[in-house]
Amino acid sequence: MTQIDHLIEVRGLKKTYQSGDTCIDAIRNMDFFIDDAEFITLMGRSGSGKSTLLSIMGALNHPTQGKVLVDSLDIYALTAEQRADFRSEYIGFIFQSFQLIPYLTVLENVKLPMAVTGTKKKLQDRMAREVIDRVGLTAKSLRLPDQLSGGEQERVAIARAIVNKPPLILADEPTGNLDSKTAGDIMMLLQSLNKDGHTVIVVTHNPDMEAYSDRTIRVQDGEYMA
Repeated sequence: MTQIDHLIEVRGLKKTYQSGDTCIDAIRNMDFFIDDAEFITLMGRSGSGKSTLLSIMGALNHPTQGKVLVDSLDIYALTAEQRADFRSEYIGFIFQSFQLIPYLTVLENVKLPMAVTGTKKKLQDRMAREVIDRVGLTAKSLRLPDQLSGGEQERVAIARAIVNKPPLILADEPTGNLDSKTAGDIMMLLQSLNKDGHTVIVVTHNPDMEAYSDRTIRVQDGEYMA
């Protein structure tokens, strides 16, 4: 029988936080997989554990128990330095709060992830301009974040996330602060990146966003719901 290798395998995952004398289970014994080039929505109410789960899959938050395998690599068996290298090469993060540097232009913000890669400056410029064009902001590449709308800032965050061509894009509530039309535009942009071969995982509490994905993983009270 042929073994199927999934892009991401979550095995026996648990995350417990200590608050004084109390233990809070944010994630309780989760098992699931995600395949290469899937578009997944991680659905759940606020406080259900979905953002914690995303941060664990993104090699940012060490689980209390269990494993996360990405391309058969146990990411929490790596050293902290190896995990940092893994994140910069393999994962593009998109945060709800955008996390743009306010005094840097669109172009400069997008180039930030390349600062640690050793890419030559001319190539950095070219790669950054290509993704800025891809997200439809060519005419605004020299503007500062506060000169952009919320939807445009989200597009900058997406451009920054994809500039190093990571196989995996993780987005935490990327449409949470946007009106419904802009949210739909952002999800269509993520959909087009997925069609280009990126695996996309989007955390959302909005059921309307499910329509853009191939499959939904539901999280409730820290548990995987089939």
